Amino acid sequence: MSSQTYSLDVGPTSPLNDREYVGLRELSGPILAVEGIHDVGYNELVEVTDGQGRVRLGMTLEVSRGAAVVQVFEGTAGLRLSDTRVRFRGEPLSVTTSLEILGRVFDGLGRPIDGGPEPVGEQRDVNGLPVNPTARDFPRKFIQTGISAIDGMNTLVRGQKLPIFSGSGLPHRLLVSQITRQAKIVGEDAPFAVVFAGMGIKHDEAMFYLRTFEESGAMQRVAAFLSLADAPSVERLITPRAALTVAEYLAFDAGMHVLVLLTDMTNYCEAVREISTQRQGIPSRKGYPGYLYSDLASIYERAGMLTGRPGSITQVPVVTMPNDDISHPVPDLSGYITEGQIVLERDLHQRGVYPPIAGLPSLSRLMKDGIGEGMTRADHAHLASQLFAGYAKVKEIRALASVIGEEELTPLDNRYLQFGEAFEREFLSQRIDEDRTIEQTLALGWKALSVLPREELHRITEEEYRTYHEQGA
Repeated sequence: MSSQTYSLDVGPTSPLNDREYVGLRELSGPILAVEGIHDVGYNELVEVTDGQGRVRLGMTLEVSRGAAVVQVFEGTAGLRLSDTRVRFRGEPLSVTTSLEILGRVFDGLGRPIDGGPEPVGEQRDVNGLPVNPTARDFPRKFIQTGISAIDGMNTLVRGQKLPIFSGSGLPHRLLVSQITRQAKIVGEDAPFAVVFAGMGIKHDEAMFYLRTFEESGAMQRVAAFLSLADAPSVERLITPRAALTVAEYLAFDAGMHVLVLLTDMTNYCEAVREISTQRQGIPSRKGYPGYLYSDLASIYERAGMLTGRPGSITQVPVVTMPNDDISHPVPDLSGYITEGQIVLERDLHQRGVYPPIAGLPSLSRLMKDGIGEGMTRADHAHLASQLFAGYAKVKEIRALASVIGEEELTPLDNRYLQFGEAFEREFLSQRIDEDRTIEQTLALGWKALSVLPREELHRITEEEYRTYHEQGA
């Protein structure tokens, strides 16, 4: 790949950083080590030139007196220890930030790949910082996704980070595309944008997302960053940071409400593990480095709202669970850092329920602050609690029936089984293009509860029952 491909503007370099160092000490995978250097900074942008004059970009991982370790985004294949030239640019890797990025598609490093020109705007360091807790504004605004299982029972709140935990073959990409098309802030005429970051995804999956954005008319408010499966894995380390840098500009400078979709964070973590192994780091659980938690936190904690600023960043990362194992290090650590999770269930998927969002493992920790009178509706919290309690009872009775048989169940147990069928068929299940209002979602919840006798609805007040029960009767 020729040097003209790289047109990143990283500002002027000092005479010291204009020095070019010839020869390497070591090459290992996407990592190289160089000695005899002068002042070099951590996360500094690096140009690596091979013997044929082709330029690749890299970034410093470690620095010490007279030596540095560099990760090369395009890999080190074809480089030789003797004639490889290294130049440190004196600036970190940056990405263009401006309103011109909306409607555009970039690679994992923020370079246009849609045939359009380089956008004009301010260059910003991709290595941003998490939002300072003292500068945060508490998330309280409800985001309507049009999906009942989320809006009704796992409500997404503006400024929240709410990951989707999925497994191989489950329809998380359909769910993500539906959220992108339908997400809105009800009751406000607020500017809204979507920043999409694909890491290690296949070409057909990337085309599915882009085609969905275009067909729905959402592409004009989308900025997409794609590091595909055939791109060097080390590029995935930059992709979410480049996307979040753009999102921060749109939210906190342009005053927009930004939804950031990150898929797939498991592929990102695989790249982190690969780099740690090449650096001969000490492995932790399943070979991942011990700093994986802090590394993920440096991405997830860039969501939120700033006091006195009109915009917001809401994150919906996708985390695939190897072998559907929710205790795997990536979903496990993601669950600690984020404010809940949307879990896709294979059993529901196999029974034809879309979206197959599991009723009990799913959780939104900020839901209680974004629902209720003046935000959704006064009965929302109690209704959701009753739906959770009723569905938990359904799971117990189904497990019991598998042992003793349905003919041995009591009449009340059978009523609960009827409720479970109604809940999954009418509340959880909906069409891929179906956009439900929060009022429609709550009405469907009451309709499902109408199967149960009043004395079983312990979490519903008498006033709520009299006011809203007729919706489901």
